[in-house]
Amino acid sequence: MLIPGAGTDPRVYASTIEALGDLGHDAVAPPLPLDEPRARPSDHADAVAGAVPPDAELVVVAQSLGAFTGPLVAARVPVAQLILLAPMIPSPGETAGEWWANTRHQDAIAELLERHGPMSSWGREAVAEVFLHDVDPAVAAANERFQGAPGDGMFAEPWPLDIWPDVATRVLAPTDDRLFPRDFQRRVARERLGLEIDEMAGGHLPMLSRPRELAERLVELARVPPAP
Repeated sequence: MLIPGAGTDPRVYASTIEALGDLGHDAVAPPLPLDEPRARPSDHADAVAGAVPPDAELVVVAQSLGAFTGPLVAARVPVAQLILLAPMIPSPGETAGEWWANTRHQDAIAELLERHGPMSSWGREAVAEVFLHDVDPAVAAANERFQGAPGDGMFAEPWPLDIWPDVATRVLAPTDDRLFPRDFQRRVARERLGLEIDEMAGGHLPMLSRPRELAERLVELARVPPAP
């Protein structure tokens, strides 16, 4: 079960779903209420949980802002494993709007902010440099219609769980992620989950830049239980 990041249509996972199928795994990226500005991570979790096939041995993959949703799915339906991909790892009671300052994200991308200004003002040049630097231009163009701004509701809901769900969890960090650099991701994973990161090559959007490699890495992680 594949969940994308902020404002992104789940259809960006099409090539990853195809690659997972070639590897013998069924994968679904269910529709999300992206046209509802007030939709919260909880509403996205309801949509995902409602699409879970009966009796599935479920691995939930949650990318970027989708990490606010993935654990909520695990609190609703049985989940064998949760893989957080280039994630924003939430804390209880924290909104996604608060996450940036709470994790000191601005320090991790200080050079980008100095050159491009605040993230809210980033234009096409900054987006291309940060998100699309390793994505084939033809793939980026074909998937541009799936990219949009997230609704305010995604950033306003205090994360509703008191504790992390009792599910095996991995943090998969692309090594050339310019939005969430590796050292930043390693620190946040340790501080918030007590976990070390797993790694793969590529930037923030491996479902576009490396869908086959992403599929292979997800299968590898799903086969091997996380270290205690």
